[in-house]
Amino acid sequence: ISLETLGGIKYLKLHLKDGVVDTVTVDMGEPILDGLSIPTTVDKNPVMREPVTVGGKEYEITCVSMGNPHAVLLVEDTKTLPMEEIGPLFENHEMFPEKVNTEFIQVIDRNQVNMRVWERGSGETFACGTGACASVVACSMLGVTDRDVTVHLLGGDLHIVYEEETNHVIMTGPARVVCDGEMEI
Repeated sequence: ISLETLGGIKYLKLHLKDGVVDTVTVDMGEPILDGLSIPTTVDKNPVMREPVTVGGKEYEITCVSMGNPHAVLLVEDTKTLPMEEIGPLFENHEMFPEKVNTEFIQVIDRNQVNMRVWERGSGETFACGTGACASVVACSMLGVTDRDVTVHLLGGDLHIVYEEETNHVIMTGPARVVCDGEMEI
């Protein structure tokens, strides 16, 4: 099953397995790379390897918006991050006038990364589709991955393709029933 938007650009594709939706592919659109449009206080396009001091330590971040602001940084190991300590410091940093989602990325190889995410207003979450997309855009711009990457998140894997031809980011992930219920309207 496939739907299209203007110009024939992919929007949504349902992948069936035994007659049931197994995975879904969504065109997440074009990334925004201009610092002031993300928004950040940094007047650069793109905002890459930007030094920022958080909790007394200097980090290099790459900023991307997928409709919401993301700061992506490379780390050696996602398992040992003190998320409760540094997550809020990134989220509320003065560089981000509307706060920021922060993705901590451990590169495994050119086509795989581990990701943990601190979402503004929510804290650490199991997954973030826009964050996975922003991370692949950032990692490909930094030259540490290709444009076709599996992102391993605490809640499962997402397959992200940053299309060079269209500049769109395509996300594929599992479709799972998480609850059943009835609601009276």
